[in-house]
Amino acid sequence: MLSNSPVVNFPVKANSRFPDEPQIAPFASSCERSRGRLIAEDLCPTRSPFARDRDRITHSNAFRRLNYKTQVFIYHEGDHFRSRLTHSLEVAQIARSIAHILHLDEDLCEAISLAHDIGHTPFGHAGERALSRALEGFGGFDHNIQTLRALTNLEKRYAQFDGLNLSWETLEGLIKHNGPLIDRQGDMIGDHAGSNMPEMLRWYELKFGFGLHQQAGPEGQVAAIADDIAYNNHDIDDGLRANLFELDDLQEVPFVWDMVTQIRTDYKGIEASRVVFELNRRLISLMISDVCAETARRLDEINPLSSDAVREADTQVIAFSSEFTLKLDQLRAFLHCRVYRHKRVMAIMRDAETVVEDLVMHYLKRPQDLPNDWSCAQIGGNNNLCAERVRDFIAGMTDRYAIDLHRSLFDVTPKLR
Repeated sequence: MLSNSPVVNFPVKANSRFPDEPQIAPFASSCERSRGRLIAEDLCPTRSPFARDRDRITHSNAFRRLNYKTQVFIYHEGDHFRSRLTHSLEVAQIARSIAHILHLDEDLCEAISLAHDIGHTPFGHAGERALSRALEGFGGFDHNIQTLRALTNLEKRYAQFDGLNLSWETLEGLIKHNGPLIDRQGDMIGDHAGSNMPEMLRWYELKFGFGLHQQAGPEGQVAAIADDIAYNNHDIDDGLRANLFELDDLQEVPFVWDMVTQIRTDYKGIEASRVVFELNRRLISLMISDVCAETARRLDEINPLSSDAVREADTQVIAFSSEFTLKLDQLRAFLHCRVYRHKRVMAIMRDAETVVEDLVMHYLKRPQDLPNDWSCAQIGGNNNLCAERVRDFIAGMTDRYAIDLHRSLFDVTPKLR
């Protein structure tokens, strides 16, 4: 437990079926009360169902490909920049830390964290924008939905079923990574407000019954906020490493600059690189402490006695305090301006979008060029199914594979540098 973290004293109980599992709070997701898997399987004698989910995700092809998918910087820009894989590992570590303090199921938090970005395209959000734009006439693209598709259909590892046959709680935490998707009237909310529910999302809701109008379960909420903590911290590190801004520019974010000043006071003459690492360590501790304190306050208000009570709450239970959210907004604005919208990053991402769009248009026009595993030969002239194959093929690509494939198909390929 972090030294400055609040001690959260909830009544806990052991899992009788898995006595070696840590004790959990009454509002935690319990493997004993799990809604199970779509295809029934015998219990594993050595692991809980959620630990089994985590292991299946870790061994999947889609998870390994995250090592060569962009977080912010393309893989060839440097060995120490975060990839989607290392980002996911950092999210999982932070999520387990929060889960430990709150007495939630740590394995479930880790499973959701490790899988949350599996549906991402090559080149991060730039690739997602390009793929969605190019497939606008075929339902567009959403990486959270694609994550479910990869885990429930595209992975071909088991004799009995397609996909990984993960627990309902793991899949629910992934599809609701950004919170409820619809209101109680069934209308889309958030970024998709005013649009019709995508057919694939409708299919998943009918098949799994995720309750898309509800909040995610507590472990899903932990994974989502751990995602925020991870990228806000490592994007400071990566932005400095890429020389997109200087350490002293952090004066624009007062609460962060106060930490930098304190570190320099505590360690006279400390080198800049160590200041950055110490800053990240302290910021992560501060963010985890704030989340746990605010969560304890909200739990006291609603006193949930089950994970479903957390889902039925009007707002998220795992959250930053309102005071710290204002500070975090300052950091997000700084990173948006100095990193994500930096002219160098934007130029590379525009080129990356070109690569993805070129590939989509090529395969929509010439589906016969798709590899055998993605062939449209058996589906006749069904353009929608063919577009689905193209989407799945391109969404699963790594940056490196997309660049090499583009180079083999076109005379000129952007260097993305």
